[in-house]
Amino acid sequence: MSHREILQAMSGLMAGMFVAILAGTVVSNALPRIIADLGASQSAYTWVVTAELLAMTATVPLWGKLSDLYNQKLLLQLSLGMFVVGSLLAGFSHDVGLLIFSRVAQGIGAGGLTALAQVVMAAIIPPRRLGKYAGIFGAVFAVGTVAGPLIGGVLVDTSWLGWRWCFFIGVPFALLAIVLLQRTLKLPTVRREAKIDFLGAFLIVAGICALLIWVSLAGNQFDWASWQTAALTGGGLALLVAAIYVETRVAEPIIPLGIFRNRTVSLTTLASLLVGVAMFGGTVFLSQYFQVSLGKSPTVAGLMSLPMILGLLVSSTVAGQIISATGRWKIYLVIGAIAMTTGLALLSTIGADTHFGLLSVYMAVMGIGVGMLMQNLVLAAQNDVPAAELGAATSVLSFFRSMGGTIGTSVLGAILANRVASEMAKGLEEQGVSAGSGQAAGHGVPDMTTLPAPMRELVEHAYGVATGDLFLVATPFALLALIAVLFIKEKPLKDTSGMERLAQEADDDVAVETQGGSLRNVADGADGADAVEAGAGPTPTQVG
Repeated sequence: MSHREILQAMSGLMAGMFVAILAGTVVSNALPRIIADLGASQSAYTWVVTAELLAMTATVPLWGKLSDLYNQKLLLQLSLGMFVVGSLLAGFSHDVGLLIFSRVAQGIGAGGLTALAQVVMAAIIPPRRLGKYAGIFGAVFAVGTVAGPLIGGVLVDTSWLGWRWCFFIGVPFALLAIVLLQRTLKLPTVRREAKIDFLGAFLIVAGICALLIWVSLAGNQFDWASWQTAALTGGGLALLVAAIYVETRVAEPIIPLGIFRNRTVSLTTLASLLVGVAMFGGTVFLSQYFQVSLGKSPTVAGLMSLPMILGLLVSSTVAGQIISATGRWKIYLVIGAIAMTTGLALLSTIGADTHFGLLSVYMAVMGIGVGMLMQNLVLAAQNDVPAAELGAATSVLSFFRSMGGTIGTSVLGAILANRVASEMAKGLEEQGVSAGSGQAAGHGVPDMTTLPAPMRELVEHAYGVATGDLFLVATPFALLALIAVLFIKEKPLKDTSGMERLAQEADDDVAVETQGGSLRNVADGADGADAVEAGAGPTPTQVG
């Protein structure tokens, strides 16, 4: 495909990715107001974020497997349709239960977009050229991430709009993406017999959900050492063991375990899991820190995240261009992992009185690291697997990165709630006040505009200390990701796209089968003996 044809094909793809990114970022600055309006708790705040990540995590492998079997364009459009349904439900929610349910629907759609967008890019663009277009992907990611919080902040601060439009605003973009995909993306439909492993999919989803629900609720709704913990962890592990058993025996597994024999896939998967824990777990609560601890409005909170997004945009674009020009990629994974670890360590020092200049530098360093790391991990894995396994390998990386994000958000959300509660109780005791109220004890997200000055200072301090602790907990995971990246072996980037490689692999299979048939004919029949005598084939001994 020419450069122009690739850009045309990517237009609908990038519109779809913009929608998926917008879904998460536009809500970030609105969440404190949403939770306060609905009268929900800090646990509900975490669940509104976790529900989408959980649904996306659980469904990414299924979308990836379907992409190896069915028309990828149709699957992209179906995932966008699911996103539209979830957005409309979220916009009309009047209680936190329906809001969380709608976020699940959005997460299912986002899972399809996350897995399929990268699969389609690998199908139409050779790995050697992918870096240049990955820069465009990074730019769309950055624009969506920058625009989302700003749009969300403006919508929340505009009285005649309100937070419900944070969900409605993505609907026209999703519908536009469906139309663009129909007009611009031309992919061949591969028709072959396919069996979807529904039992394996159910066991994987159920097992992961059980463990993530335990991580989210333990220490808040029940004790870490309790019968609920035993039931959820025991049940979750049993379901995952059963899933592994099923996946090793079915013809079309959801997650082909054989791909983990590939060292590059195994290491990039491990690194993606750790990046998810460190990045999502650490940054998802930054907006709450800006608004609660620093006392900023939703709009200003959106602007304050710009240094991190600009660092991500510049690093992903520049690294992508250099990788396409030179073919060297591992050095950028290593630099990215070092920068992300450094940025998280610096952010662990923040508090309620941190100067914005320092905070900007810390966020920019982390953004540079994430920009170099995320997309290039996918590139390394896609470059090292057969074309027929592109969907499975890509979805496995997306799956484990999302799972890391879900685990990080759940665990760090629980840590935040408990740390805020303990800091609040400590501060109230010092002032000789009993920590009786739920919000005062840190179990609810306070409406800062209604608090008296002494209580506001106490809450700001508690959230500042707790947020710094979150980044401190996230830093070791980034360090482990760096260690995993160091062991990845650099291999030359291929010059053929996924579709070209798939056609070549199919031709090779046909050639092998034809050659095998000819050899069997030579060995078995009288015609074969004549052929040997004529010098047209090997002797029976050679065949054996």
